[in-house]
This record gives sequence, structure tokens and C-alpha cells, in this order.
Amino acid sequence: MDSTFAAYGMPGEPGTGAFWAAAKGPAAVPSQDGWTVLFLWRGSPASLHFESWSEPVALRRWEETDCWYAEVAMPARLRVTYWLVSDGAAYADPFNPVGAGGDRSIAATPDAPDQPHWPAVGADDVLPLPRVRLRWISEGLNGLGGKLGGRPGERPGERPGGRRRTVRVHPAGGGGPIVLLLDGDDWLHLHPAMTAFDSAVSRGDLPPVTLVFLPVLDRGAEFGCRPELWEAVRDELLPLVTESGVTADAGRLVVAGQSLGGLSAVYAALEFPGLVSRVACQSGSFWWTPAAPGLADPLGGPVGGVVAERLRRRPDLSGLRVAFDLGEHEPRMLPHGELVETLAAEAGATVQVSRSPAGHDRASWRHALLRDVAWALRDSRE
Repeated sequence: MDSTFAAYGMPGEPGTGAFWAAAKGPAAVPSQDGWTVLFLWRGSPASLHFESWSEPVALRRWEETDCWYAEVAMPARLRVTYWLVSDGAAYADPFNPVGAGGDRSIAATPDAPDQPHWPAVGADDVLPLPRVRLRWISEGLNGLGGKLGGRPGERPGERPGGRRRTVRVHPAGGGGPIVLLLDGDDWLHLHPAMTAFDSAVSRGDLPPVTLVFLPVLDRGAEFGCRPELWEAVRDELLPLVTESGVTADAGRLVVAGQSLGGLSAVYAALEFPGLVSRVACQSGSFWWTPAAPGLADPLGGPVGGVVAERLRRRPDLSGLRVAFDLGEHEPRMLPHGELVETLAAEAGATVQVSRSPAGHDRASWRHALLRDVAWALRDSRE
């Protein structure tokens, strides 16, 4: 038994049948600054890729066997999405039962907090979908979006141009205040939000709510601090939901968004206060200005971007409840987020601030999503 693998509880000689029968991953041992985590791969050469946390890591081969491995230094308190690339294709970790879509896995250091209500989902599992499906043919969004803008695993809408979309609706616990989930396809197909919200409601951690999964075609166009999306939500989507027969209270709307979605949610609260007065924002992209997406270093511009500029005008935000969450492991986002949090509170908003054991990664935004939606609705519980 080689000490490299023995430290991680791997019996047998690497590459043998006994070794692969007991193989598990990722496995962690303590290190001075956090953890050293072992990742395994069987077969041809491969590299390890992380969601917005680390540069890719090339796996090493153990002697002349089919065993490839990497020992990765990770900080304390981290949950991260990752995948392996071999022969040009992306794969979930075959030794990890916790997945996020067909070609992604989730790793967590042993000291990362639990995520109650979120079940472990394997890469081959098909997530349940809400039974209520609405066909939204938007006049307001016609021509706004064209192609999907970005992260691995995002799914396009049904037709280019931003006009025709399928919106899924789920009344958790029988339904109640609408929770509008931006990047809704991620929460349908990669992370089991419907199951998690059902669990949180059944255990009393959330009041009954109606989830509306908003699909996005072009994140840059639709979430980039412009009014068309929110005019369409107000004038088209919410009436479509309330007229569908599902119990849905649009007067107690919570908008939940992450990254550019978090930026858009706060923008909506500033520019459409009659529509949006409760926000759950995780890792909002408050570096954003109209010029930022075209810059070599988008995060290097004015701190707080256009949202901070708008907040410096001292709007009356006394009717707004907004929960801000930011990852402990995304330091360049911190100055932008801290300034917006401070300015929002100074403008009269009721603000909750938290930091999650995360990089810029939906795998660690999951717990904050449930917690912050519950907090946003706290004043409206009966």
C-alpha cells in the first residue's frame, strides 16, 4: 500500500481491482491552511476543472497503471463545483455520488457547513420538474436576447430572440408569495430547488411559497441593468402566473438572483420599487457598468459599479428588505459587495449580510437561497 493513498483511506495497490473497488472521491486530510483533497480518475489522461475557484489541475499517473490522481490544496470551508476533462470531453467524477447535472460534481471540505433540504443528486439522476408549465410569449423581450451568455451547464430557452419561453411554476406547500428564481433553468436541471423548497416548507423553515423558474437566454442582455426584463415581468409574466389557477401572491414577491442575476434583482428593487421590495441576492455582480463586460478586467472598474452610483443619490429604500450573501473565497468581489451593502442600509433598506463558504459557485449559494428567501418573507408571515 502506498502512503500517498493510504493517508486517504485507500487500500490496496493503486490500479488493482481491490483499489478501485474501494476508491472514493474526493477524500480529504487536514493540512496547515485547510485541507489536501485527493481526486481520482481511471483511464486516459485527464485534467481537473473548478467553477470560478482555481485554475485547471493536470492529474498525474501512478506508475504504469490506469490510476490518475491529483492532490489539491483547498482552504477551510469550501464547497465547489468541478468536473474532469479527458480526450476533450467533460465528465462528472465517477467516484463522487454528489452531482450537479450530467457532467458536474460537487466537492465539500469536511468543515463546510451542511446544506439542509438539498438532497445528494447523482450525475445520472433526472431532477423532477414542476407540473405547471406556462408558455410565455413576450412582446417586451422580443429581440432582447439571442444566445446564451456563459457558464457551463446553462441551458438556452426555446427560441432565439427572447420572445418565447417555457416557465415552470411550483406551489410549494400549496403556494403563497411568489419567489421568482432568476436563472431558473439552473435551479430546475442542475440543482433540485423544487425538492429543497418543498423540504424547507414541510419542516417549517419557510412559509408556503410559489416558485417561478424564470429561464434566461442571454444573461448579459437581460440582466445588465436595463428595464425591459422587469417591465415584461410586471406586465406579462406575473399576470400569466396569477391567472394560471395556481395559488400565487404577486403582492409579496421575492426576487432571488445570483451573480448577474443578483445584480438585476437589486437593480429591479431600485428602479421598480412598486414591483420588487424583497430580494435575496447571492454574489451580486456589483462591478457591472455598461463598459465592464468588454474590459480585460471587468472587476477592476469603479467599486460598486452602476448600482453604487445609483445608491449614492440616496433613494428612499425604507420599504426594501434585501439579503446580501457573498462567498468567503471570492475576494475580488468583496469591495464591490461591501459598498453596495453599506449604501443600501444607509438609504433605509432593511439589510441582512452574510458570507458563505464559497467561491462564485451555485453549489454554495444553495443554502443561502433558502435562508435568505425565508428572511425576506419574515415580515409577511401570518
